[in-house]
Amino acid sequence: MIKNLRRGLLASALAFAVLAPASPAQADEVTLMDGITALPVAEEIREGYKRELYPHWKDDDKNGCTARNDVLIAEAIEAPTVGAGCALTGGVWHSYYDDVLVQGPSGVDIDHLIPLAEVHDSGGYGWTTERRRRYANDLGSDVTLVGVSARSNRQKADQDPATWMPMAAVHCRYLGEWVATKHRWGLAVDRAEREALLRYAASCPNARITYEPAL
Repeated sequence: MIKNLRRGLLASALAFAVLAPASPAQADEVTLMDGITALPVAEEIREGYKRELYPHWKDDDKNGCTARNDVLIAEAIEAPTVGAGCALTGGVWHSYYDDVLVQGPSGVDIDHLIPLAEVHDSGGYGWTTERRRRYANDLGSDVTLVGVSARSNRQKADQDPATWMPMAAVHCRYLGEWVATKHRWGLAVDRAEREALLRYAASCPNARITYEPAL
């Protein structure tokens, strides 16, 4: 279950840790730079990608709420009302990609931090349907799924950091979450992506990442 600890308005861009709900003995912690250089480099394979290959917004924890609503409840800075069937009304969310406050759940997009198409390109093409489903509904990490403004999510689409980044003040946070999620799910990077990660990470000398590999 996701922890209800995210996200302060404009978290520190230079010194942070990507949190995972695991004990230190289960988690891996490295510097951001070491995390980037440890990622395998491979050409992307988009062949065969279809969004429906990654079943998403399921209630895998059987708590009566879809993964989307679980994230909305966890990330709200003003809690929504939870009605029958986990219907949500009201509430306020902070979109850290663009520092926007969003009123009401319908204006919030739940972004897969590593977009589903990027996951497929980076190794998901070889996954089973069950593993794809587990990624698409991953509540075992606080950063795989993130509530953001619809506008920023549309701008990002399926791009990686070589072609899209959020606002500059949160670059270090975003890079850390991206790299931690790639490690958590055993995904590769392509050369342009790796170069972009290293270039941006040069401005994050104190950043460290913590992640628990997904089973």
